Amino acid sequence: MTEEAKERLSKSELDQLCINTIRFLSVDAVQKADSGHPGLPLDAAPMGYVLWTQFMKYNPENPDWFDRDRFVLSAGHGSALLYSLLYLTGYDLSLEQIKQFRQWDSKTPGHPEHLDTPGVEVTTGPLGQGFANGVGMAIVEANLAARFNRPNHKMVDHFTYGIVSDGDLMEGVASEAASLAGDLKLGKLIYLYDSNHVTLSAGTNITFNEDVGKRFEAYGWHVQHVEDGNDLEAITNALYAARRETQKPSLVIIRTHIGYGSPNKQDTYEAHGSPLGEEEVELTKENLGWPEEPPFYVPEQALAHFRQAVAKGKHEESRWHARFFNYADTYPELAEELQELIQGKLPEGWDADLPSFSPDDGPLATRVASQKVINAIAPHLPALIGGSADLDPSTHTQMKGLGDFQNPERAEGDQQGSAGGGWSYAGRNLHFGVREHAMGAIVNGMAAHGGALPFGATFLIFSDYMRPSIRLAALMKLHLIYVFTHDSIALGEDGPTHQPVEQLVSLRAIPDLLVIRPADANEAAAAWRVAVEQKDRPVALVFTRQKLPILPLAKHGDIPLGVRSGGYVISHAERKGEADISLVATGSEVHLALASQEKLKQKGIQSRVVSLPCWKLFEEQPEEYKNMVIPSQVPILAIEAGSPLGWKSYVGPHIGVIGVNRFGASAPGKIVLDKYGFNVDNVIAHVEAILEKHG
Repeated sequence: MTEEAKERLSKSELDQLCINTIRFLSVDAVQKADSGHPGLPLDAAPMGYVLWTQFMKYNPENPDWFDRDRFVLSAGHGSALLYSLLYLTGYDLSLEQIKQFRQWDSKTPGHPEHLDTPGVEVTTGPLGQGFANGVGMAIVEANLAARFNRPNHKMVDHFTYGIVSDGDLMEGVASEAASLAGDLKLGKLIYLYDSNHVTLSAGTNITFNEDVGKRFEAYGWHVQHVEDGNDLEAITNALYAARRETQKPSLVIIRTHIGYGSPNKQDTYEAHGSPLGEEEVELTKENLGWPEEPPFYVPEQALAHFRQAVAKGKHEESRWHARFFNYADTYPELAEELQELIQGKLPEGWDADLPSFSPDDGPLATRVASQKVINAIAPHLPALIGGSADLDPSTHTQMKGLGDFQNPERAEGDQQGSAGGGWSYAGRNLHFGVREHAMGAIVNGMAAHGGALPFGATFLIFSDYMRPSIRLAALMKLHLIYVFTHDSIALGEDGPTHQPVEQLVSLRAIPDLLVIRPADANEAAAAWRVAVEQKDRPVALVFTRQKLPILPLAKHGDIPLGVRSGGYVISHAERKGEADISLVATGSEVHLALASQEKLKQKGIQSRVVSLPCWKLFEEQPEEYKNMVIPSQVPILAIEAGSPLGWKSYVGPHIGVIGVNRFGASAPGKIVLDKYGFNVDNVIAHVEAILEKHG
């Protein structure tokens, strides 16, 4: 095509030129890497093109502009599609980076990664996760809009869009999230369903024959069908209709053909997860009228059309800032609060009412102490929003007087809301229902959206349901909080199905996740302070169901500093610096260690007791501090009502461990603990054996 001919392109010809530019940038990237997924970019390029050039609000020169529309590629294996769109529309992602697809230290990894690539909102790839992340983003948008928007002042007003796949909609996490989104009537959530009827290993007809549209209608979604994935007018009209529907989230089911244009691989699973191959790439380019050479060809007219997004985005953001200026003039206090939320700043005095506890207040379960902390800080911490998987009465995470997040037109029954403050999108108490997996992924999306410090709560045992989401939160370095209660076999009568054994070590194994298991109410308060003050990693707070004595602050040193350090000496030997053994414990077992210390003293054995609420924080301390707390030359006995796996490698080979190597049992908690060896006599026996072995 000559330059003169290009200048005479009609709108439809320009559209097709741009769509094929997306397609073949993606195909060439996959082919050069000899790795990747070309099928989705080939079939989904038209819907991506329409969405990014006609509907989405964003500024490529400022990917973090707060009132931008969010886009989630839940089908993260189609990452080449997203990278092509980001480059073409002017984000800080060069063509050279497209050529480095899936290579070491590039900005174009195999699946989209939050923080690695400008414009990537969340890390996706594990199917269904992005779907639920988008629900979380829509929740925060609705919450902030209800709290801060005023007549003629819409400071929070954006959509959450996504492209989801057949595989996404097979995953249970997506079903959980879709059910909740429909119930909440999140009208600014719009997903384009790339329905190509093919998965990695076969056609969907062998596993997935349900009527997806009817399923989503039953969830309470607005559902539309587009019969031809190349019909730009139909896609455009469907998106307009979805935006007009304000009381339901929208699913636009678009029938596509995986590997579109590939003569030999279209509509086959071979187009899903492997490069087309050089010969098939040539045939596909020929079939769609694209020049075979050079690879990574970007027509000037297509690029110029895409790059209009830069000026448009700058204009949109500039208009928003002008509106914010007027908003701040009219509502200065609201504007200041919103600005702090956007910036992720902690308000001055957020911890002014953080409680401290004395023995006279106890004994107290750390889950109950946690609720006292939550309700002390929540009024001063506007970012805090969250809830539990139908377990508020047990996890003690309800924020009193701050309302329940719910569409007020949908709410039935108790119109005041269970937390007080009524039903409203402005409410800060979320009800996830019995949906732990969706809760984990939704909370991730809330944190990624910004403007919120979200938390999700359930029993520690059910963290297993959430594990994929927890792992992704750590990978994305999101600031959020998991509240896990019922932390050990001390749970008692509910038995082994509900008694965690391996969960602590399993969570500790996740990089960049802080796991804090406090020993009493004061450590719980300190743990919440640490959790709130984090910036770039999630925190799991692990609390007891059973009541625990409260450690006197005057007797046991600087507990807040000790928790912040991950570990500290909570009780020195009678002759300080002359301990025969270190008793190192976490959580409720710290009290067992303290009781054992007194009994050991009667036997002439000097011991120090170390509380180690957070392994990772302790590992980050200077070697001098760590050796002061747990001297390497002194034998160690670790005590924890969980799997002993990890303890020996953590503190060295010369260690004894009282832990749990089998599943729990159903009986009163005190009896279970005693039968499993969590008693003073067993600690004494272990200490004597260790000291005899070490002379």
